[in-house]
Amino acid sequence: MGKQLKPTQRKATIVPFIQSGEYFFKKGMKAYQLGDLYKAKKYFERAVQYDGNDASFAFQLALVLAELGEYQFSNQWLLKIIHELDETMYECFYFLANNFAYLGLFREAMKYAEMYLMHDPDGDFAEDLKDLLELLKIDREDVENDEQETLIAMQERARYLLEKEAFEEAIVLLETMVANYPEFWAAYNNLALAYFYSGNVQKAQEMVAQVLDRNPGNLHALCNLLVFYYYLRDGRQVDDLCETLSCVYPFFIEHRYKLGATFALVGRFDLAFRWLYHLYKIGYDGDEAFYYWLANAAYYTGHELFAKHIWEKVVTLNPDKQGEEPWALSAPPLDAELQRIIRWFYRKNTAEMLYGLYLFSQSPYKNDIAVSLAIRRYLPAHPLLRPFMDYFLFRMEETLPSYVANIDQIVKILMANNDEIEETLYISWFSVAINAIRDNELFANHAAWAAAVEYVWRRQQGMNVTQKSVAAKYHVSPSTVQKYVKRVKSLLS
Repeated sequence: MGKQLKPTQRKATIVPFIQSGEYFFKKGMKAYQLGDLYKAKKYFERAVQYDGNDASFAFQLALVLAELGEYQFSNQWLLKIIHELDETMYECFYFLANNFAYLGLFREAMKYAEMYLMHDPDGDFAEDLKDLLELLKIDREDVENDEQETLIAMQERARYLLEKEAFEEAIVLLETMVANYPEFWAAYNNLALAYFYSGNVQKAQEMVAQVLDRNPGNLHALCNLLVFYYYLRDGRQVDDLCETLSCVYPFFIEHRYKLGATFALVGRFDLAFRWLYHLYKIGYDGDEAFYYWLANAAYYTGHELFAKHIWEKVVTLNPDKQGEEPWALSAPPLDAELQRIIRWFYRKNTAEMLYGLYLFSQSPYKNDIAVSLAIRRYLPAHPLLRPFMDYFLFRMEETLPSYVANIDQIVKILMANNDEIEETLYISWFSVAINAIRDNELFANHAAWAAAVEYVWRRQQGMNVTQKSVAAKYHVSPSTVQKYVKRVKSLLS
């Protein structure tokens, strides 16, 4: 036999996979930015395991622990930073003050608040901390530990009485608390609720006004005020205060729940779902009331399957809720205008359905959640339609891709520059948009898209129009129109 060639042996290329504290820290930051606090906590814990001397790793872990309600563990890391890793990270004092305040240890909270202001009086948190100090100081004199324990016990008793609707008994207790602790705002807020639900509306409003006068921006007081306006049917005040509170991003988990539940109670389910679903995603272990409002907010924003899943938790916690499902309510009747809009949803063309959604967003019924829900049932479960349903029916801008709002802005520009009856123009725009979405188009130049679509549409209608005239109409350059016209034609073809 002849000699055989030996097979060529290739050296394996080894790619080292080096895990370090920095590696896990970056993964933790990514999870944190996505709102997955439990995953972020896991990665930050790995980061400090690899490098226990990096103060920034420990600090981020402490912040996540606080957001998860693990205040004592958060404090352990914050104290470790101050005493062992970096004594100049004065922001640790701010978060220690917040954590101790939430735990009800007001004396400790005040101590760390004052330490922050002593070390960094002009720091980033100085103004916030001055407000926090007003909230924390039950009494400017020393408060003994047993007094603090008594106060916490009284607060829990008052909350229990309110939940049991024993309002008269709650009022007696809360009036005592307000008299003995004149800067303990939680007692004022609970007393306002007790007054209101016992029928003394004037005293309830006076109590909220007193809190907001002495402690401006108190979130619980603002939420209580919103509830009062809602029950008193003051629609203008409800809308104005909802608009104000929609811009608030609370630090404490409890405040996020308060905000979400309040929005749900007053029928702003779009805003309620934002906060309650956020809490659900980060693993918040809520009570029956939490799941009740989450199920309602989910259902009335079109997340029906999720709402039914959550309602199972409600019934498990309280079987008496069986039969109170939000979908058990009958849908409102539809008038002639709504019928006209609904006819667009019977079309097979997706662009025509989008046009129908847009028409609804401009109708008098755009803020009626029940009607929005009824409208949604006429639409197919199409993945392309879903973000537009969330936007046009429920105004959920924050959670949607930017192209949705941009497409809306462009159709508005077209309508502002053309007659309302030219419906095929607007449908043509939605056809262009649908095809462009597949190419990951962001639709940033609103005027250019509008000008190009109108030019192409008018030419298709046999009209004598020039790119120069359309450019002047939309205040863009002719060269820009020419560029976008080529894009529009390619998308339509």
